[in-house]
Amino acid sequence: MSANSISAYGSSGNWTAKQNKLFETALAVYDRDTPDRWQNIARAVGGKSVEEVKRHYEQLLKDLLHIESGYVPSPNYRR
Repeated sequence: MSANSISAYGSSGNWTAKQNKLFETALAVYDRDTPDRWQNIARAVGGKSVEEVKRHYEQLLKDLLHIESGYVPSPNYRR
């Protein structure tokens, strides 16, 4: 799998950069033990349904698995 083929998380379902940031923040606020977690996250993101939020989360998990498995090289940041 190439780095280009793993970008589904960032672009799935037309998520904006702002929505992705809100999504990531909401994941940190509403953990697994939070009642109505997905409803809260969808409300925090805005403009996305509970099902869209769940699908986005599943894609994020898949992307993380690929990264951790070494399928996607780590970025080489300049210092």
